[in-house]
Amino acid sequence: MCRPEHFDVSYVINPWMDPSKPVDTALALLQWEALYSLYRSLGHRVDLVNPVPGLPDMVFSANGATVVDGKVLGARFRNVQRAAEAPAHQAWYRANGFTEIRDPLHVNEGEGDFAVTRSWILAGRGFRCTPEGHQEAQEFFGRPVIGLELVDPRFYHLDTALCVLDGDEIMYYPQAFTPGSREVLARLFPDALLVDQQDADVLGLNAVSDGLNVVLPEAAQKLAGQLRTRGFRTHGTDLSELLKGGGSVKCCTQELRF
Repeated sequence: MCRPEHFDVSYVINPWMDPSKPVDTALALLQWEALYSLYRSLGHRVDLVNPVPGLPDMVFSANGATVVDGKVLGARFRNVQRAAEAPAHQAWYRANGFTEIRDPLHVNEGEGDFAVTRSWILAGRGFRCTPEGHQEAQEFFGRPVIGLELVDPRFYHLDTALCVLDGDEIMYYPQAFTPGSREVLARLFPDALLVDQQDADVLGLNAVSDGLNVVLPEAAQKLAGQLRTRGFRTHGTDLSELLKGGGSVKCCTQELRF
């Protein structure tokens, strides 16, 4: 994770961002601290990457890399405003004992567009990540990568429209995808939890699950009830200030898989 010490909305690279709306950085920091403390209370170790002045979106650390089997595929951002985040994240991995680190040739924005299940790596495209980035991930990780086309600019990253719950169990918002991608998801995940527009519109799918506990935006009330019916424990949290930048729980959380 990365503290939002420099968080602001000073440019527009997704539909959630509006520089005319004031940002309360102190409130964003308080909300982030609550998420950080929640993870620790659930028994998770949380490592921190240092925030860099001039990089207001660095709080969205999920975009910094994808880590599978201890191998690190770095990010290559589409937008110039975020480009300098990639080397900052790679420097953290090098300093913390990771040895297999790839500086990508093609655009990918880390776990924004890569979701790792037991059997596959699901990969979003259409707004940020590219098909070439998908191929690069498959070659590097040696796992099958399933490309999924996003069609709604509000759901510009896969992690705004889909979340891995446990193993090959997922939840997603069907209308964020093309018809063909919806068919692929239905074939691969016939028992997936389908989320409605109301919960998708508050970025309810921008959640993190450890297989039992699901941390999600507190506004996604119906979704929380659906998850509890499936046996998950839900933990709602308020990241409304960070939502002004187009991110929530998952965007703030990079998962390290060994």
